Amino acid sequence: MDTPAGASVHRLLSSKEATNVPATIKILSIFRAAATFGAIYLREIVSWESHAVAINQIKDHVNSLGKQVDRLKAARNEASPWQKAAIDRVTPYLDELGGYTEAIIDHLNGEDRRDFREYKDFLEANADYSSDLAAMIGEFVDYGNTKTRLERLGAKLEIHPK
Repeated sequence: MDTPAGASVHRLLSSKEATNVPATIKILSIFRAAATFGAIYLREIVSWESHAVAINQIKDHVNSLGKQVDRLKAARNEASPWQKAAIDRVTPYLDELGGYTEAIIDHLNGEDRRDFREYKDFLEANADYSSDLAAMIGEFVDYGNTKTRLERLGAKLEIHPK
């Protein structure tokens, strides 16, 4: 069974942030925003300023997730093996997501912001990474919940793994 200290890691993986938005929902909102703005940008319906506001909101979400990952890293020594794997796998995805978000912001602030192809590529990469990250976190949380249920049932039935 995971240690009580490991339970805090599990809570961090599945917890709600200060905004009361679970991490996976926050990541999916990044995905939706990036995908939506990629499509809208190509039609030039929305002003550059509107894009900048939306991208800054995405950046805020990425930064919030970064703080949660920092808390996970701080609790890593207390984590069970599966939780350590989750922490180790989430970090590079979040780093990439942050990099693509910064690239989008740099593009919006740059001289060459009429380069639709590059902007669309950054948005698509942001959407892809956020979608993959949300799925991965969800799978780790599901694994942890299932593992806990099996351990409780095993204890109730007095089945002890060898």
